[in-house]
Amino acid sequence: MTITQTTESDAAPAAAPAYRIAGVTKTYRQKGRVVKALTGVDIEIAQGEFVTIQGPTGGGKSTFLQLLGALDRPTAGAVVLAGTDIATASNAELGRLRAHEIGFVFQGFNLIPTLTAAENVDMGLEPLGLPKAERATRVAEALAHVGLAERGDHRPGELSGGQQQRVAIARAIAKRPKVLLADEPTGNLDESMRDEILELLQGLNVEGLTLIVVTHDSAVARRATRRLRLDKGTVRDITR
Repeated sequence: MTITQTTESDAAPAAAPAYRIAGVTKTYRQKGRVVKALTGVDIEIAQGEFVTIQGPTGGGKSTFLQLLGALDRPTAGAVVLAGTDIATASNAELGRLRAHEIGFVFQGFNLIPTLTAAENVDMGLEPLGLPKAERATRVAEALAHVGLAERGDHRPGELSGGQQQRVAIARAIAKRPKVLLADEPTGNLDESMRDEILELLQGLNVEGLTLIVVTHDSAVARRATRRLRLDKGTVRDITR
């Protein structure tokens, strides 16, 4: 799918939000004391936005990303994706969200070293229950989309770091998700490879994929259409 990009002020009223986050607080216990990882977070992320999240270590970024990825639930408040509130959804509903609506990309690639690139991408499709032929088609399309059509039979050890991250992105987009969550996706790459991966991610965003990236790299953050800063459990929009 291809969309026409608009400014934030144009886009926000026209499209339903990809995420609606209202009054979100997340607490947990650590060494006998209560830690507030997030405090009263209220924010909407529109469909098709490219959002980066920055902030100091321990500021709540990882906790926030886990909530967006339906990997955890808030202590209070609502995190609504595709009409489902992650706070109150059943475990089966959360599994459906992760399988169908959300793609994940990590700093460490998370590829299985004994499998080929194509097999790694195919692993991401297992929860969808697709026929074998459909899975094969999606794997081939996803690898072609990231520029690795000829590398499907290569194992991770035979690929560069940038190519491994491309395989990881192919695995995420083969599911055809609505949202791609990326945690420091360029953290293990040199500047040249970083820029290649960023261009790939930006291209996916232009095609309509909502992109949310946690990063320490200001060069990455500058590419976003919207920049959030998370510090001491609170979120600020620093786009302007």
